[in-house]
Amino acid sequence: MSAGTEKTATTELGKGGPRVGVQGLGCMGISEFYGDTDEAAARDTLEAALEAGVTLFDTADIYGSGANETFLAPFVAAHRDEITLATKFGIVRSEEDPGYRGIGNDPAYIRQAVEASLRRLGTDVIDLYYMHRRDPLVPLAESVGAMAELVRQGKVRQLGLSEVTGAELREAHAVHPIAALQSEWSLFSRDVERSAASAAAELGVTVVPYSPLGRGFLTGAFADASKDLGPGDFRVHQPRFTGENARTNAALLEPVHTVAAAHGASAAQVALAWVHQRAQVHGLSVVPIPGTRKRGRLLENVAAARLTLSAAELELLEPIAGQVAGDRYPDMSSTATARE
Repeated sequence: MSAGTEKTATTELGKGGPRVGVQGLGCMGISEFYGDTDEAAARDTLEAALEAGVTLFDTADIYGSGANETFLAPFVAAHRDEITLATKFGIVRSEEDPGYRGIGNDPAYIRQAVEASLRRLGTDVIDLYYMHRRDPLVPLAESVGAMAELVRQGKVRQLGLSEVTGAELREAHAVHPIAALQSEWSLFSRDVERSAASAAAELGVTVVPYSPLGRGFLTGAFADASKDLGPGDFRVHQPRFTGENARTNAALLEPVHTVAAAHGASAAQVALAWVHQRAQVHGLSVVPIPGTRKRGRLLENVAAARLTLSAAELELLEPIAGQVAGDRYPDMSSTATARE
């Protein structure tokens, strides 16, 4: 399937929200987690994305400990009226301990976090502001109430949540409308379908799947993280990408390649097309945010939005997630899965 230059279609972001390209761009890997970055190539990829009709650009204050937001600032300044800018708060890092991850959901922390993100991004308003992870010890109504105040102050336009259950999404939406739910969703990861997808459909919430390419594993970019990736790549610590789990999971890709060959497409395009078609299956809007730092991969990914898989092909791909070996993270305690 040719990457082409045709622009991606659009969809509404949340009920009554702005229209965005049906595929966004996850910017995390530009600054951290996936090895070294060529910043010039990454900036070129941002421009290529906008040219191709990608308008939702996704970052977070944790990515590079703020460096990703700072990196995006010149692009934001140049294209502020053309893009929908999303960032997140809630995962807390420590300068003393690089491996530390805490969760900050209290109102005082939220007020501090938004000011820091606005400053780094060089803008006076964030289009979509997510709570990155939920702290069950902080009442959800308190957190969402503080986020709603940011909307009233004009610092934020829409609210989002990440890795929440269907019940939590409904609870939050009762405090203030939630525009988007960001959760991992791919041929390998379908936890969001347990309760969150149906709640999103009911409430008119757009689902924004992160890691729709299984962090690159679904594309065949690597077969065993411990052997194929550098020590600075965080995928070497994810259970499903190393050792026996990786060998088991690599064997699950055969039907993906079969479908790809039938369409003259790449495995990545098939994986993304599958995610896009969840919109029809669940009756909601879906805007996946695959990440890439390369123009060629960006155009390949965007073209996937124009690929339609047949019922027979969807049936062939259906069993994959249920056979995947290993959890999504070494520690699943802060995910929605742990609270289902």
